[in-house]
Amino acid sequence: MAKKVLVVDDEKLIVKGIRFSLEQDGMEVDCAYDGEEALNMAKANEYDMILLDIMLPKMDGFEVCQAIREFSDMPIVMLTAKGDDMDKILGLDYGADDYITKPFNILEVKARIKAIMRRTAGPREKKEVSSIVEKGDLRLDCDSRRLFISGREVNLTAKEFDLLELLVKNENKVYSRENLLGLVWGKDYPGDVRTVDVHVRRLREKIETNPSEPKYVHTKWGVGYYYYQK
Repeated sequence: MAKKVLVVDDEKLIVKGIRFSLEQDGMEVDCAYDGEEALNMAKANEYDMILLDIMLPKMDGFEVCQAIREFSDMPIVMLTAKGDDMDKILGLDYGADDYITKPFNILEVKARIKAIMRRTAGPREKKEVSSIVEKGDLRLDCDSRRLFISGREVNLTAKEFDLLELLVKNENKVYSRENLLGLVWGKDYPGDVRTVDVHVRRLREKIETNPSEPKYVHTKWGVGYYYYQK
């Protein structure tokens, strides 16, 4: 079954080039040219990947990304013309899985897309051997990729779920930020360890009553992160 990608950019030549290249690889490509159109298309379709420009008319890419995260964990890669690190980290903070800085090489874009698709497809392909993990009041349904705490569902992005699943299944094992980056994002991921810190912070904001005094995801100072339920 062909992979389905949504490309969002107000520069039509860029969209045309990406679309042509992805279609040459057998992917099905939809296009949107402003934030509102992109959000409506994301609500109406299930995509294997969304390439989302930051600077868009009507709604910017950050707003669109945040809105999509309210109902879907489909992978989102931000496209940014700015090289500023804060833009990149902010994009991840809104729920993006990765970022690509313009100008980019289309071969790099395709390689990154395929790498992310492989990583995000992995948990779905393992459904037959997946199981429900229960740790105290935390219940992780690895089949449906849903998290429940004290019976209340908590919505996580794909990467947040992958991160928590790894830690929960290896309780008390401390992972360095470098290890987590390699295991959750893949060894070919070009980002740095700040990506891990951003996702841990965002995960804590969702699952912890008091993120500054975590009950589930803890920090081993100078080493890394681990799961243990107090």
